[in-house]
Amino acid sequence: MLPRTVQFPGRVLYLTEDPELLKSQLYGGAVLRHDPGLALVDNISTDELTPGWVCYYYDATLARYCLVGLRGGNVEQDAIRNGGFAVIVSGVSKGCGSSRETAPFSELAAGIRLVVAKNIEKIYGQNCQNIGLLTSTDFSLLPRIERGEAIPIEEFTQGLDPIAAAIVRHGGLFAYNRARLAGTTAPPPVTTPGRPMTLCEKIIAARAIADAKTGRLGVPAVRPGDALFVRTDVRFSHEYVTPMAEALFLAGLGADAAVTDPRSVFAFRDHLTFLDRIMPEAHVKLGLREQAASLATVQQSFAERQGIRLYGEVRRGGQLVGSEGICHNVVIEDLAEPGQLVIGTDSHTCMAGAIGCFAFGVGATDMANSWFTKDVRVQVPESVRVLVHGTMPAGVCAKDLMLHLLADPFFRSGDGIGKVLEFAGPGVSAMSLDERATLTNMAVEAGGFTGIIAADETVVEAIATLRGTDRGRLRAQIVTADPDASYCKTFRIDLGALQPTVATPGDPRNGMPLRELRGARGQVKVHLAYGGSCTGGKKADMDMYAAVVRQALARGHTLRARTFIQFGSQRIRDYALQQGYVALFERAGIELIDPSCGACIKAGPGVSTTADEVTISAINRNFPGRSGPGQVYLGSPFVVAASGFLGYVGGPDEL
Repeated sequence: MLPRTVQFPGRVLYLTEDPELLKSQLYGGAVLRHDPGLALVDNISTDELTPGWVCYYYDATLARYCLVGLRGGNVEQDAIRNGGFAVIVSGVSKGCGSSRETAPFSELAAGIRLVVAKNIEKIYGQNCQNIGLLTSTDFSLLPRIERGEAIPIEEFTQGLDPIAAAIVRHGGLFAYNRARLAGTTAPPPVTTPGRPMTLCEKIIAARAIADAKTGRLGVPAVRPGDALFVRTDVRFSHEYVTPMAEALFLAGLGADAAVTDPRSVFAFRDHLTFLDRIMPEAHVKLGLREQAASLATVQQSFAERQGIRLYGEVRRGGQLVGSEGICHNVVIEDLAEPGQLVIGTDSHTCMAGAIGCFAFGVGATDMANSWFTKDVRVQVPESVRVLVHGTMPAGVCAKDLMLHLLADPFFRSGDGIGKVLEFAGPGVSAMSLDERATLTNMAVEAGGFTGIIAADETVVEAIATLRGTDRGRLRAQIVTADPDASYCKTFRIDLGALQPTVATPGDPRNGMPLRELRGARGQVKVHLAYGGSCTGGKKADMDMYAAVVRQALARGHTLRARTFIQFGSQRIRDYALQQGYVALFERAGIELIDPSCGACIKAGPGVSTTADEVTISAINRNFPGRSGPGQVYLGSPFVVAASGFLGYVGGPDEL
């Protein structure tokens, strides 16, 4: 247990928008005092805390690279670790983006003991709790800390659910769970009486661990704020995270620790498959090629010892060509079913919500814990209902709907953090499963807990066709929201009013109609057009790329930007072959890439190499440095393909 009061005998680092003021703290020894008028950096993503290449490490080495990806390039290697800082302060939305636990771990290892921000993103905040890094949104603490005052630990548990508060008091998740398994602490029982429930609430209630000793599941009802542990159906991790999770697993439970029910645990070699193709020479000299390669071998060894199914590399003609599939695509194709609870070590785990799952990303500590207990902690989130009606105009798709929604002030202000986005209405029912997956995939870009759509015959037929699963069993598992369930906010969207939409560089929430972009920024020249990742590499996305490419070739257009299309899985690649798309794309001069996360995480072909390059991309996020040092615009598959031929950010109607 932590002491009843905590002191922070170190400096407070204010991440200011003024680069000179920031550098004066980092390198000049300047000590700032709390000033409510000080302009602080907003939306610091986990990509900025620990850029992709930093995540090749999963030990105390991470301290050396804390915040080296911060926009502006002003934080050098070892700057945080050597600065004597104990507290780090920023503005709105700290920790947005990836679920990588390396981000808060790098801060903790660098000496940071408290993170203060106007709001804390859900997964990042939970990861901080799990490793014993304190967080707060109360800026009034700062003058007290600067005076050297001892702060009661309860000031850091205010507003937390009982389980999260207990984890904070114990100094982390493993310490808490040792006490929980020993019977010296226990989460309070859920006593919520029967009530109308949302889709996610019903799944949580059904999988609530009512009695940890007997394994009995289910409670009559839950409501937002209830804290509990829930039984998982599918647990997966990828090579970026598996080694760190294994290290935590063995450290917490012993060298002989065994995964519980390994048939429900999966591993993916899908993130760093193409790293060798694009690794800068400077990184090679740092030994990062070998360090990154070790992640895959450590994961493979772990999977073999524990009897876990590993979705691994694919070779043709003796050459490595890619992976079996990106985890999110494969979970929908092969693994998850309606009504289940799915966790993965990736923020886009929420993509599985397209088939009616409660699916969400977790950090390495949560995953390591779940390998043993088969459960994960949840504070029941509030739900936002997104009711969709009408018919999409030609050239508009689910990606435009999401970029339009994310630009709403509700999400831009951070009010969507930790909420579930529940999509419904005839406009959603008319969508294919692939288009629904775009909606749920990008719920995390709203800061959301997850996205979810009630399963229906479209889902049943898709899963049965892919896997041969019994349709009757799938139908029996479908969960639907109660008609009179409560939502914290409701959006009503008319698809007929949507326009092709893009997000300008820096944040997926920077959405604007494509025609307004021209008026605001003129003709934005494009150097790279990238169609792929879990979001933009599905079968329906291939249909969209192909429609634009056919149109362009028929009108005599040739590519004016280097253009890539990457498949989300081998099944999707097979589909593109069968449809003749591969031959079509190759005839146009498009570079085709086998499945892997690739350029989306700056780990494969399609990344920018200089700051002045502009990319139009079908991926899900465009935080600074995400796909290289250049500027990344987000758009639909229609816009990406058209822009490749136009040489500027534009739509098919301009061909």
